[in-house]
Amino acid sequence: MNSFSIVIPAYNEEKNILILIEEINKALQHNRYIYEIIIIDDCSTDNTFDVVSKYSHIKDVRIYKNLENQGQSKSILIGIKKTRFENIVTIDADLQNDPLDIPTIAEFYFNNHDYSMVSGIRLKRKDNLVKIVSSKLANNIRSLILKDKCPDTGCSLKIFKKKIFLSFVFFNGIHRFLPALFIGNGYKIKYMNVNHRARLNGKSNYGTLSRLLWGIRDIIKVKKMIKKK
Repeated sequence: MNSFSIVIPAYNEEKNILILIEEINKALQHNRYIYEIIIIDDCSTDNTFDVVSKYSHIKDVRIYKNLENQGQSKSILIGIKKTRFENIVTIDADLQNDPLDIPTIAEFYFNNHDYSMVSGIRLKRKDNLVKIVSSKLANNIRSLILKDKCPDTGCSLKIFKKKIFLSFVFFNGIHRFLPALFIGNGYKIKYMNVNHRARLNGKSNYGTLSRLLWGIRDIIKVKKMIKKK
């Protein structure tokens, strides 16, 4: 039976995280998958950790808390290292990714063994104009340089092989370059359209316009990593 670990970085998502867990379980209840849910609370200042701890009695839902804020990439890495399955699903905690898309990407991934990653593409973004424009600009620059042909590398909903992810040299921001790193290292990936929902609770914690300048620096770093490989 196919299995995967769902890794969720969360920062101040107390109003969203339990809804997300319930949506994931509902989306997968009729699918023949074995899965676990790993949540990394990135040193939230709200009650994210406490509300998830209520699920500690439920099988295969675990939460860990960073002692200091580590950022999205490091939280994903920490979560992946705590998983027990060899296939990883990543998803945002803010409910903008739709858990109903998990079985869709998982089905393609497990039925096409020559693919090492399936990466979601948000077909109709439900973000503010500044975030959409800055993301589009960053995607165009990155795709032009890294040749990954990915129109939306910022979509967190992905499924991929754990051992490949852990083989990459880690850097802060790596989660936005996974398609380029997989392709640059000779692995086959698939892009699939997925749903995107408006944020109902809380505020965006990990995506800002200032990310663009850091992204250019990271593009150069990834280009060197791929060329060296």
